[in-house]
Amino acid sequence: MSIAFIDLNAQRRRIGPRMTEAMMAVVESGAFIMGPPVRTFEAGLAAFGKAKHALSCANGTDAIVLPLMAWGIGPGDAVFCPSFTFASTAEVVPWTGASPVFVDIDPVTYNMDPAALDRAIAEVVAKGELTPKVVIAVDLFGQPADYPRISEICRRHGLKLIADSAQGFGCTLNGQQPLDWADITTTSFYPAKPLGCYGDGGAVLVNDDALAERIDSLRVHGKVVASDLAGQTFDHDPKYLSMRIGLNSRLDTIQAAVLIEKLAIFADEIAQRNRVAARYNAALKPHVSRVPEVIPGGVSTWAQYTIEHEDRDGLVQHLRAQGVPTAVYYPVPLHRQPAYEMYPVGGNGLPVTDAASRTVVSLPMHPYLDEATQDRIIAAVASFG
Repeated sequence: MSIAFIDLNAQRRRIGPRMTEAMMAVVESGAFIMGPPVRTFEAGLAAFGKAKHALSCANGTDAIVLPLMAWGIGPGDAVFCPSFTFASTAEVVPWTGASPVFVDIDPVTYNMDPAALDRAIAEVVAKGELTPKVVIAVDLFGQPADYPRISEICRRHGLKLIADSAQGFGCTLNGQQPLDWADITTTSFYPAKPLGCYGDGGAVLVNDDALAERIDSLRVHGKVVASDLAGQTFDHDPKYLSMRIGLNSRLDTIQAAVLIEKLAIFADEIAQRNRVAARYNAALKPHVSRVPEVIPGGVSTWAQYTIEHEDRDGLVQHLRAQGVPTAVYYPVPLHRQPAYEMYPVGGNGLPVTDAASRTVVSLPMHPYLDEATQDRIIAAVASFG
């Protein structure tokens, strides 16, 4: 029997009928864009994330650029982000005309290293060519970044902080959400994410009323919102009066309907992911260079289960022959890719990032990974070398 890297069908066997019913209700309603399930889902998402506002959008990439647009980030501004992440974290920065500045990672969590961030900010200030404005901290592989230290650095330098929780939505640190430290949390509902839909989708979570209102405008072509109408009236559909340059970034109603059902079981799935990860760690520790460690006080959503092995590529080939799928995140860090190699790198290169890119490999992970299948994966890893 083949092994799935992420088994979406297992989840569908659990709640498939409810999702089908929800999707068909949308089809029959005809409210395909911003229909009532979108508002219902946003309310549920805000409650889960302990946020005042949750605004859905078309994808997780738009979710990151929307706050940059709302803050007026542009040419001459510096936005600090890790290089050990997917391209979407950094690619939105040049869209605004600003410059990404790449920061090294912690060797244990693979998330942004606060000390490296502090140095990178000091270097940019000393050079004087860019103005530090924003930090994007990524909750890589599902676990929270070191938000207490990163947020202190941001406050000290007067910078905005985005928690890019595309992989980590639902993670906590000392019982708190990333939004307890960040100005905004962004997430993705790409199907492979821990909370994924049946297509593309994303959202922002925010506590600031004015920021939420501006993002609501920006996601719908810069439409007029309540604060724009102070002292005046506009009696027509607000989407027909644009107050600012915006995007077409709306979550499809069908995706919201799917996500309502998935959100209802999300907490249980996070608990199941943690049980799978704990079992992996106990069994694999003697056979690999390093098993994953979560930041003290942290709870990961385990978007990926990522180990290190000195002969990573050999292990990948061995596991493939054993019928075990793997994934390598990220074999070429962003600062070494053609699209980004001209942008600044904080510190004397990014040695931890480079080292991780040569040794990490992710194994199958999902909430429904049964022990027998997991034992096959563990045995295959243990039989290498």
